[in-house]
Amino acid sequence: MSGRLRLLAGPDLAAGAESLNSHVQRLGPLPSTGKALVEVIERSGLTGRGGAGFPVGRKWRFVASHGGATMVIVNGAEGEPQSMKDRVLMATRPHLVLDGALVAARGVAAKQVAIVVGEGHTQAYAAIAAALAQRPEPVLRQARLLGAPARYVAGESSAIAHFVGEGVARPTSRPPSPHQSGLLIQNVETLGHVALIARYGADWFRSNPTVLVTAAGAVTAPGVLEVTQQTSVREVFGLAGGGPRPIKSVLFGGYFGAWSHADGAWDLPIEPAALRERGLTLGCGVVGFLHDAGCGVCETARIMRYLATESSAQCGPCFFGLRALADATGRIAERGTNPDDLARLRRWSEEIGGRGACRHPDGAVMFLRSALDVFGTDFANHPPHWRAKVA
Repeated sequence: MSGRLRLLAGPDLAAGAESLNSHVQRLGPLPSTGKALVEVIERSGLTGRGGAGFPVGRKWRFVASHGGATMVIVNGAEGEPQSMKDRVLMATRPHLVLDGALVAARGVAAKQVAIVVGEGHTQAYAAIAAALAQRPEPVLRQARLLGAPARYVAGESSAIAHFVGEGVARPTSRPPSPHQSGLLIQNVETLGHVALIARYGADWFRSNPTVLVTAAGAVTAPGVLEVTQQTSVREVFGLAGGGPRPIKSVLFGGYFGAWSHADGAWDLPIEPAALRERGLTLGCGVVGFLHDAGCGVCETARIMRYLATESSAQCGPCFFGLRALADATGRIAERGTNPDDLARLRRWSEEIGGRGACRHPDGAVMFLRSALDVFGTDFANHPPHWRAKVA
C-alpha cells in the first residue's frame, strides 16, 4: 500500500465490482474497531470528500460525545453532473465503502446503516446491493439501500437526512443539523479512506493522502483519477490524456465551484490549503478544463440555467433569484453584451447570497461571481450567438 493508488488499487476497474473474497485477500480482514478509532480518524487529518471538506474526526467526536448516532448514512447520491468519482468507487470497490460504513457505525455506536445511491447510477447500485448480500455483519445485512432522485440538491446532507427519514430529498434549513440529530452522514469516498485508515493507521494516511478527482471538459480521456494532494493541475491534465488545444481556464469543484485563469492555476497542487489561498476549493473533486476556443460566457450561462432548474422552490432567492440570474446570463450569451444585464448580474449576485432557505443559491452565486471575474472581458464584449429567423 505504499504506492500512489489506494482507494482504486487492486483489480482492473473494467472488471467491475471486486468480490468480498478478493477484497479480504488483498487488504486483509477489517480489524476490530470501536470508539477508540475516533481518535485515529482525528489524528489522520481526513476531511470529508463530499464537498464541504469538514474534518471527519471532529464530526465523529461530536456525535460520539453526545450519546452516539442512531444511524450512519452513506451518501452516494452524487448529483453533480460532472462528477463520477463516487459511482466509480461504489461500482468497483463496494466492500471498501461498506467497510467504512461498518467502522463508522462502530465508532459512533450506531445500530443502523442506510446507503443512498443516485437512482441513475445503476452499476453502483447493483454493486452495493450485491456486496451487502455477501456481508456477514448484522448491521450491514440489515442496512437500507435507497435510490435518491436524480436532482442536484438531493446529495446535500440535510436533503439526504430528509430523504432517509421522510422519503423527500429536499434540503431543510431549520436546526439542528443532521449530526446534531444523531445522524452521521458521510460521503462514499470519505468512508473508503476510513476503511484504509482503520487498517493502516493515521500516520500512514498523513504521509501522503490521496484524493479522487474527476477530470472533465477539454481533455482526451475524461474520467476518474486517484492522485496525491501534491499533484498539480498541470499533472491532472496530463494524466487525463492532455488535449489538442491550449487551456484558458479551469473550473474547480464543479457547478458549486469557481473558475480560475489557467495560467494562475496550472502549477497549483490540489491540496486544500493551497486552493483556499486562491479562494478555490476542490469541492466534489471535479477539475474541469476549458480550451482557448471555448466560450466562458456560454458555458456559464448553461450551468446557471441548470442550477436555476434544480431549485427546490422553497424560497424566493432560489426560485426567482436564480431564474433571474440565469435569464440575464443567457441573454448576454445569446444576444451579446448588455450593460444593464451585466449590472444586474453583479447586483443580484450580491443580494441573493446568504438569503436562501438552503445553500443552493449560495453555491450558484459563488460560481457566477467567479465567472464574472475570470471572464470579465468576455462578458463586457460578448458578441451575439444567435440569428433572427428569416420569414
